[in-house]
Amino acid sequence: MTDLLTLADLDPGRLPGQRIFVRVDFNVPLSAAGEVLDATRLEEALPTLRELAAAGGRLVLASHCGRPKGEPDPRYSLQPVARKLAELLGAEVAFAADCVGAPAERAVAELAPGRLVLLENLRFHPGETRNDPGFAAQLAALADAYVDDAFGSAHRAHASVVGIVEHLPRKAAGRLMEREVAALGRLLGEPERPFVALLGGAKIEGKIDTLSNLLPRLDVLLVGGGMANTFLAAQGHDMAASLFEPDCLELARDILRRAPAQGVEVKLPVDLVVTDDLAAPRRIETVAADQMPAGMKAVDVGPLTRRQFAAAIGGARTLFWNGPLGVFERPPFDAGTREVAQALAACRGFSVIGGGETVAAAHQAGVAGSIGHVSTGGGAALELLAGKTLPGVAVLERRS
Repeated sequence: MTDLLTLADLDPGRLPGQRIFVRVDFNVPLSAAGEVLDATRLEEALPTLRELAAAGGRLVLASHCGRPKGEPDPRYSLQPVARKLAELLGAEVAFAADCVGAPAERAVAELAPGRLVLLENLRFHPGETRNDPGFAAQLAALADAYVDDAFGSAHRAHASVVGIVEHLPRKAAGRLMEREVAALGRLLGEPERPFVALLGGAKIEGKIDTLSNLLPRLDVLLVGGGMANTFLAAQGHDMAASLFEPDCLELARDILRRAPAQGVEVKLPVDLVVTDDLAAPRRIETVAADQMPAGMKAVDVGPLTRRQFAAAIGGARTLFWNGPLGVFERPPFDAGTREVAQALAACRGFSVIGGGETVAAAHQAGVAGSIGHVSTGGGAALELLAGKTLPGVAVLERRS
């Protein structure tokens, strides 16, 4: 179990009036009109922000948003995020037009105890993603202590995640970071059995290391979505018109060989919803997985597969889900993902979901509030579950 420095290690009695650099993950979708389209990540940061503000800290918030390529881009400005955060907190949130230099220094100097300022997008400077020591030092000069609550960026060795810590020895994980590491760590420790993993989405690539690390720990592996098409093709089924990964066929065969030897049951779709055209379907049918009609595309798991997956999920004591089971953003091809999400919400075991599409699917199905832990970091969660060291977590570990 990873032992992180927490907010208690900052010595709350020393916080009144101190400048606390809080790395948050406000990488949220913005509309063309500059509105926050999904405030989930802002809401997840509120417990840490409220706790530090109540202790009298002067909060300097920093985040990236989008991929602005190391220079200012108004499409990715965090100013609309500051407005939304103020609405959620019910308190004023100042905004600094830059994350370093005079605008940031002036905004921080004007902060009263218990107040917050959000700095402009970190990635407007190339030094952020390069972990440039000079840029990290500029950020550190704005604060007396450091708190990282951005689990979604913990797998990036960036200046605001790693470099800044060299200058701010008083450091801690925020409540969200603490919760993420603890919840995901439960899957890697000694999870209650049966342990069931449900993996979907378009590709195996990007999940190979995670799957390899989890496989020996699992009792059941359920595979859906485009990933399942690759496994079905590896078994010799004709999936030529469907989305699958020809380069991963041997990898899929290897997993199908290894799993039984490790005591893992792999369940693939036994029936599929297929269509002739995703954009303008003229034919929609449910067929057996080994009887794909020529030219038809698999776009969802069928009713029998949904029941089989739901039964396996219902018996789980530990469950991890990443990736939708079909083209969930296009009804009626969302039925499989929705029904399985509902089964997961009804499961009495400890459940964890991760990945942007998966979280969106859970919200769409109305079950996100019934999940044990909804991870805010797709890539970071997969890397942690792959057994990799996350730079942003490693720098917050307690040293004996």
